[in-house]
Amino acid sequence: MPGTVHQNPLTTLPVFSARGVQMRTFHITWLMFFVCFFGWFGLAPLMPTIRADLGLNKNQIGNIIIASVSSTIIARLIIGRLCDTWGPRKTAVRLLLVGAVPVFLVGLAKDYHTFLLFRLAIGVIGASFVITQFHTSMMFAANIKGTANAVAGGWGNLGGGVTNMVMPLIFAAIVGMGYAPEKAWRYAMIVPGVMMLIVAFLYARYTKDTPAGNFEETGYSKVKSKTDWRVLADWRIWALVMAYAMCFGMEITFDNVAALHFTDTFHLPQQQAGFWAGVFGFMNLFARALGGIVSDKVGLRFGMRGKGVLLAIVLLLEGLGLLLFAQAGTFILAITSMLFFALFLKMANGATYGIVPFLHNNNIGLISGVVGAGGNLGGMLFGFLFKSTTITYIQAFSYIGCMVIAVSAIVLITRFKVKESTEVFVPGEAALAISE
Repeated sequence: MPGTVHQNPLTTLPVFSARGVQMRTFHITWLMFFVCFFGWFGLAPLMPTIRADLGLNKNQIGNIIIASVSSTIIARLIIGRLCDTWGPRKTAVRLLLVGAVPVFLVGLAKDYHTFLLFRLAIGVIGASFVITQFHTSMMFAANIKGTANAVAGGWGNLGGGVTNMVMPLIFAAIVGMGYAPEKAWRYAMIVPGVMMLIVAFLYARYTKDTPAGNFEETGYSKVKSKTDWRVLADWRIWALVMAYAMCFGMEITFDNVAALHFTDTFHLPQQQAGFWAGVFGFMNLFARALGGIVSDKVGLRFGMRGKGVLLAIVLLLEGLGLLLFAQAGTFILAITSMLFFALFLKMANGATYGIVPFLHNNNIGLISGVVGAGGNLGGMLFGFLFKSTTITYIQAFSYIGCMVIAVSAIVLITRFKVKESTEVFVPGEAALAISE
């Protein structure tokens, strides 16, 4: 493995540096999530063309949306456990190699049912988020962990914005080569598949499980051979599950429906609809990181209680923004309100994982997986609203806004108090804890 291995988790986040195993791992792990997000949602901005090609109705599109996020629920639970046992490096490489298969092959789908099955299989790569959060938590100390997790998660989520902007351009380029639209969307998916294989090589070659080395080198996996499932009796974890369902669940739902919504409601062509859907995702460049940064600063001054209050506030503002978006009668108002709720939605993503690593330090993989699965559970449940033939997209956005506001109240009354050390175990290192 090239480069110097430093034993300690970093206490700062030099984002423009790739020196040392910590920052090298940081950049590769967010890139891994980015390309997985690209593959996961690469089909979403092309759905107007796919809908026409496969003759899909609203109910079938709703089922496809549900399938794209539901498989990720189970996958995130499994991946969280594998990170604790195999280590994040091996887990990431294997997920990328296996996940690239349906991304390459989805172009073979000829009807609704085969497309649905491929979409279900592709959803597994959404579990890459758990690896990113776990791996980042291993590389950074408690004082900067929330910020590092939020930046890595946000830049990875940026893949959702880039794919909405770029995939219609790739599609258009393939059409420009002389291929029919019903062929072009199929060939376009080769691009994210190739990206996943490249990142699998980078992950295997240039990362380590911990600053001290891989699990098999440090003995970490032997120390953590058993997962303590009793931690799931902690109510705080389930409050975060609900919170993440309302923010990340809404994010992946919007990534799935935005292009169709802008096409059908405001009569935009596919490329323009993809662009504005991409603007939503592009806010991950800074907004999720902002949530993590503010969470860390609030935590230093007001402890975990302050982190919880911050999360409740940004969820409330997200919910209000969704209600405004639902009632937007003009395209300009729709985009303005979208930017408003997107800012606080993505801050809520970062603020949620600004709390996760501090609940039970010996089960970070399990808790990251459970909370991450909560995000996809929210996306799956929201999908039922968008598949309904009696509920319009506008009504669905309104209902979700009300649910987000209700969950913000639940988070507000939850006491996120640390009762134990919140270190991330790295063999040979002292405890790194955050105090109340």
